[in-house]
Amino acid sequence: MPEPSPPKSASAQRPKDQSGERPKDQSAVHRVEEFDYDLPEDLIAQQPPAERGTSRMLLMDRATGALRDDSFADFEKHLRPGDLLVLNDSRVIPARLYAQRTLVRDRENSRSPTAGPGRWGDEKPTGRIEVMLTEPAGDNRWRALVRPGRKIAIGERLIFPSPDGAIALEAEVVERGPFGERLLEFAPLRNSVDDFFVLLDQIGHMPLPPYIHRDDADADRNRYQTVFAHERGSVAAPTAGLHFTPQILDALTAQGIEITRVTLHVGLGTFAPLRVERVDEVRLHHERYSISAAAAGAINNARREGRRIVAVGTTVVRTLEAAALAAGNNPIQPHSAATGIFISPGFDFRIVGALLTNFHLPQSSLLMLVSAFAGPERAGLDRVLHAYRHAVQSRYRFFSYGDCMFIA
Repeated sequence: MPEPSPPKSASAQRPKDQSGERPKDQSAVHRVEEFDYDLPEDLIAQQPPAERGTSRMLLMDRATGALRDDSFADFEKHLRPGDLLVLNDSRVIPARLYAQRTLVRDRENSRSPTAGPGRWGDEKPTGRIEVMLTEPAGDNRWRALVRPGRKIAIGERLIFPSPDGAIALEAEVVERGPFGERLLEFAPLRNSVDDFFVLLDQIGHMPLPPYIHRDDADADRNRYQTVFAHERGSVAAPTAGLHFTPQILDALTAQGIEITRVTLHVGLGTFAPLRVERVDEVRLHHERYSISAAAAGAINNARREGRRIVAVGTTVVRTLEAAALAAGNNPIQPHSAATGIFISPGFDFRIVGALLTNFHLPQSSLLMLVSAFAGPERAGLDRVLHAYRHAVQSRYRFFSYGDCMFIA
């Protein structure tokens, strides 16, 4: 299903760049099925809270695993002056599209001589398919998931109608991958970047996860987006950031909390389920990230001065720890790269000292990351599963629009 699905992310490819290498000190003995828990479906949040910043928050003492119930409205009480709070400012794009098949598969002869922009010509569209854009792949090209994808062959041309029936976008399938993956090449536009995103805003839908059993609504354009979102490119929200309001951020700054931003664009790794049995076999899709000069300076200063670095969400954890691995023993440099870093119990965290995160799906790579942060080896997994059982019993709301957890 080509909509953001449980954050269970793996591919068959081992990451090749330095930031995507699997650290050697991670445990290789866990099985994926160990990262499991029972969750009643009625605890999966189908709507955001009525107001941002009003979610519940479960506190975990990272040293002992002790738990305490609280509210995100009191988040500032758990930070201290000098802390560096790191946000992910990636912006979710309306990446869920509906296309019609033309059944045309011959590139040389597919276009009707009478067809022009916005016209069907002699080609009659047939069948509706769902297309989830996952990441850009060069000029006019996007990787995507399609449903139903079994019959969508290389060379087939897809058309994306606007509400008035005209053709808004056209694309050709140029590569085919497993599990519904396709590489699409879109017909050029006059201003291929800006015009493309303008059209996405017009015809696209917000990519709500499949465990939210409803169509996206107008309100999701705002609520499935952080208030500090800026750099467009994600196809799923960095959900820990959804709890913040401008007022909360201002209050943190007034309290002496330093705030900086990095960017990691959430991509295909959010969709793909883990298809292996052992944790040491997990390989994640790469996701693009960038760290500005200002962010690198703030991070390096905080590390040098021994101040705590608080990550808002697992995407920030992955960005910071990937950058630390790439830098080795040197300060982090401003840069852009892609990372397939996979964090599981046994990982040696170099930067992150506290973590705000939502509750994650069973047997997901993000649950493994949280378990790694919560304690050494088996202790972290045991603490997180205990915390999740407590959250279920206390009827916390789970997943993207749900409540949160602060581990410090």
